[in-house]
Amino acid sequence: MKTDRGSWRPLRRDELRDELVHDTYRWKMKHEEPVRCPDCGAVYSGGRWNWGLAPAEAHEERCPACHRVHDHFPAGYVVLKGDFLAGHREELLQLARHREAQEQAEHPLERIMAIEDVEGGLQITTTDTHLARNIGEAVQSAYKGDLEYHYNKEENLLRVHWAR
Repeated sequence: MKTDRGSWRPLRRDELRDELVHDTYRWKMKHEEPVRCPDCGAVYSGGRWNWGLAPAEAHEERCPACHRVHDHFPAGYVVLKGDFLAGHREELLQLARHREAQEQAEHPLERIMAIEDVEGGLQITTTDTHLARNIGEAVQSAYKGDLEYHYNKEENLLRVHWAR
């Protein structure tokens, strides 16, 4: 008995599509484990990066976060602007650093790269889009205001804008 599948058919191996999100800093091949980052000390084992002691036989290679920091190529931008910022700058920075510490405890690749003054506000750059989003959500939750996200899938880049 023949069933009608419509226009659907399974893909052959040679028809597999390229990845939709291209991240230059993501490893394309499996590395011989364990791997230790010489810059931050994070250890790649069991298919993910963790904090811990690396065995003596661990290979050394820079982790994606340290690679981004070295190249000055952030994955996330958080821009804080408005009159509220002038009177609460330290509180906002402390909130961002606290969110970074929470994320980094479990995910070593999520880090703040830099905090810079920009025209009319403050810019925080991050090594990961998730941390940028989390900082934006934390600021919005604590202080309200206007929050916007702009995600560029092709570049794996998130821009978060908050103002009050």
